[in-house]
Amino acid sequence: MIDAQGTITAVEGKYAIVRMDETGCGRCHEDGGCGGNNIGRMFCSAPQTFRVLNPINAAIGDHVKVTIADGTVRRSAVFAYGFPLLALFVGAIGGSELAGEVGSIAGAVSGLLLAWLVLRYFQIRTASEQRSLPCIRH
Repeated sequence: MIDAQGTITAVEGKYAIVRMDETGCGRCHEDGGCGGNNIGRMFCSAPQTFRVLNPINAAIGDHVKVTIADGTVRRSAVFAYGFPLLALFVGAIGGSELAGEVGSIAGAVSGLLLAWLVLRYFQIRTASEQRSLPCIRH
């Protein structure tokens, strides 16, 4: 599990709005840490707030631990970055074979559009899956 600390700023039914105290997983100073927290502070000074599941019914002002299941971030990154890149290259190569340079450009744009549509479909389809949503833990 990936954990990060935050403070609840609002409660909306079974969800809570959490202002994150950290911009990364908080393992920057541990062995194998990526330093994302340090980079996050450099490029994003505004507080980050997220709507997360609140199964422990924490109240406004509580300091909580927000967790997300192992593999969720990696899987999301592969789909969000890898799939569009692959679609771009396949579209460009296919278009190039059919119509040269103009076909390559059209194929690349078509590949990106197709990737966006596929990703949007899966985002809508998996939006309610509890296992991939961040939530508050004890």
